[in-house]
Amino acid sequence: MDRLHMRPCVQQQEKKTPVLPPCPPQGLPGWASAVRTLATESTNGDLQRFVRRNSEAMIDWRNGTAPGQQEDESSAQERSECVLAYIPVVYYSTLLCVGVPVNILTLVALYRLAVRTQKALYVYLLALTGSDILSQLFIIFVGFLLETAVFHRDVPVLLLRSVSMMEFSANHASIWATVPLTVDRYVALCHPLLHRQISYPARARRIIAVVLTLALASGVPFFWWSDMWRVSRAPNNLDTALIWTHVTIIYFLPCCIFLVLNSLIILRLRKRQRQQMCQDESGQQLAVPCKLGKTTAMLLAVTSVFAVLWAPRTGVVLYHLYVSSVHNDWRVHLAYDLANMLAMLNTAVNFFLYCFVSKPFRAAVRDVLLFRGGPLHPRRPLHHQRTAANASTSSISSSKRSQREITPLSPKRADIKI
Repeated sequence: MDRLHMRPCVQQQEKKTPVLPPCPPQGLPGWASAVRTLATESTNGDLQRFVRRNSEAMIDWRNGTAPGQQEDESSAQERSECVLAYIPVVYYSTLLCVGVPVNILTLVALYRLAVRTQKALYVYLLALTGSDILSQLFIIFVGFLLETAVFHRDVPVLLLRSVSMMEFSANHASIWATVPLTVDRYVALCHPLLHRQISYPARARRIIAVVLTLALASGVPFFWWSDMWRVSRAPNNLDTALIWTHVTIIYFLPCCIFLVLNSLIILRLRKRQRQQMCQDESGQQLAVPCKLGKTTAMLLAVTSVFAVLWAPRTGVVLYHLYVSSVHNDWRVHLAYDLANMLAMLNTAVNFFLYCFVSKPFRAAVRDVLLFRGGPLHPRRPLHHQRTAANASTSSISSSKRSQREITPLSPKRADIKI
């Protein structure tokens, strides 16, 4: 009996308490009208319970954001999807499996040529190849495959920032190792006498040591580099400074150096070609244009490929800084992934350029692949051999002259001499 009596009472009491939304979407007028309705249909205790129950909603409303609007903003700030799915993982794995053995083969072949010829050119190429191997290990293997694909960047922040710093250091070293090579070729073609005096392997090793030290030190500020894929906020002043420092170090400054020096080299070659054609015409001979040297052709190919492959990444990074974020726009995300894939391709193409241009390099690679023990003893440089040969010929001629002065002349020869 008591239970049957209590049930309708509870139902009637529940009917008296209206259920209102915690924060009406109409803002302050809607919420005030709801409070007035509640005040007319309920007691003062019900109003206190209602206010206590909706205090959190009032705080959120005072901050200017309704719960529905918060859900919309959180969904709008979700990370952009990776359109390529597993294609980057397959691509970087293939590039690593092909690029590292190829660069090791290049390293061995260049070392043999450097020991055999004692030329500074091969010292610079050795430094470039070693920097490419470091870039493949830190950027592709550790950065893309291990941290991103395997661990999904679920590692300590200190480790993430340390690896990021090493990635930028290896990247800067790989790019700036080409600059001393370009300067060496410019001096060799435009100032050959000076090149014979200052270009030798010991000096080249010291120059490479200084360049690599500065390149590795330049990666320290990028310890605070923000992850473009996962940071949803807009780039701040620190991000802007780091991005501009990055694109200046890896692209704008090296490309300016390459453009100026390569232009001077090409102008010098054209001037020599015109001089040769004028000499041939004055001597009534066929004008045969001078050919582009293989070393110069190799340099132009390496610098041109670098400028082409790294241009998309530089443009996408600046687009991310000023237009649209990689985190929010899937199109920028896609462009950034493709630009990184093209940039990393630069670490594995130099071997094929060397094979296409240089016949001694092809011979050295063939010897390495066939396990032929080429002559590794150092030879004297060419100008030393020429100096020794000139010295020997001069000594022989001087000895012949002394013998002629000592031996008496025959009467017939004396008459002729007189």
